[in-house]
Amino acid sequence: MQLQLKSRNLELSDGIREYAERKLAKLDKQLHELTKVEVELAVEKNPSIAANQVAEATVWLKGQTLRCREASRDMKASIDELTEKLLRQIKETREKRRPRHRGPDKREGTPLPPEELAPLE
Repeated sequence: MQLQLKSRNLELSDGIREYAERKLAKLDKQLHELTKVEVELAVEKNPSIAANQVAEATVWLKGQTLRCREASRDMKASIDELTEKLLRQIKETREKRRPRHRGPDKREGTPLPPEELAPLE
């Protein structure tokens, strides 16, 4: 995974950068090494918005793009929620791509032995 961190209206400190990289490393197990992931951390300047710490992510997959946005009062909480949401989206995307093979139903077409038939009362 190729991770790119950006910031808007925020000085990206080493602590926040390391925290985001450590949390987003969970995605590395689910994604191909050439997948590009862009994360933008921002602070909303509108004083009427309480959840002003925003984390946004874009993941470019083969044939599909995933986008996610989370906002809270704390940047670390936003990063945590963003990571969980991305993991869920990636899992759903992978399950959609996986072919669903259905084997023959063993119960169809074969009658039950008389011992297993329950009497109707």
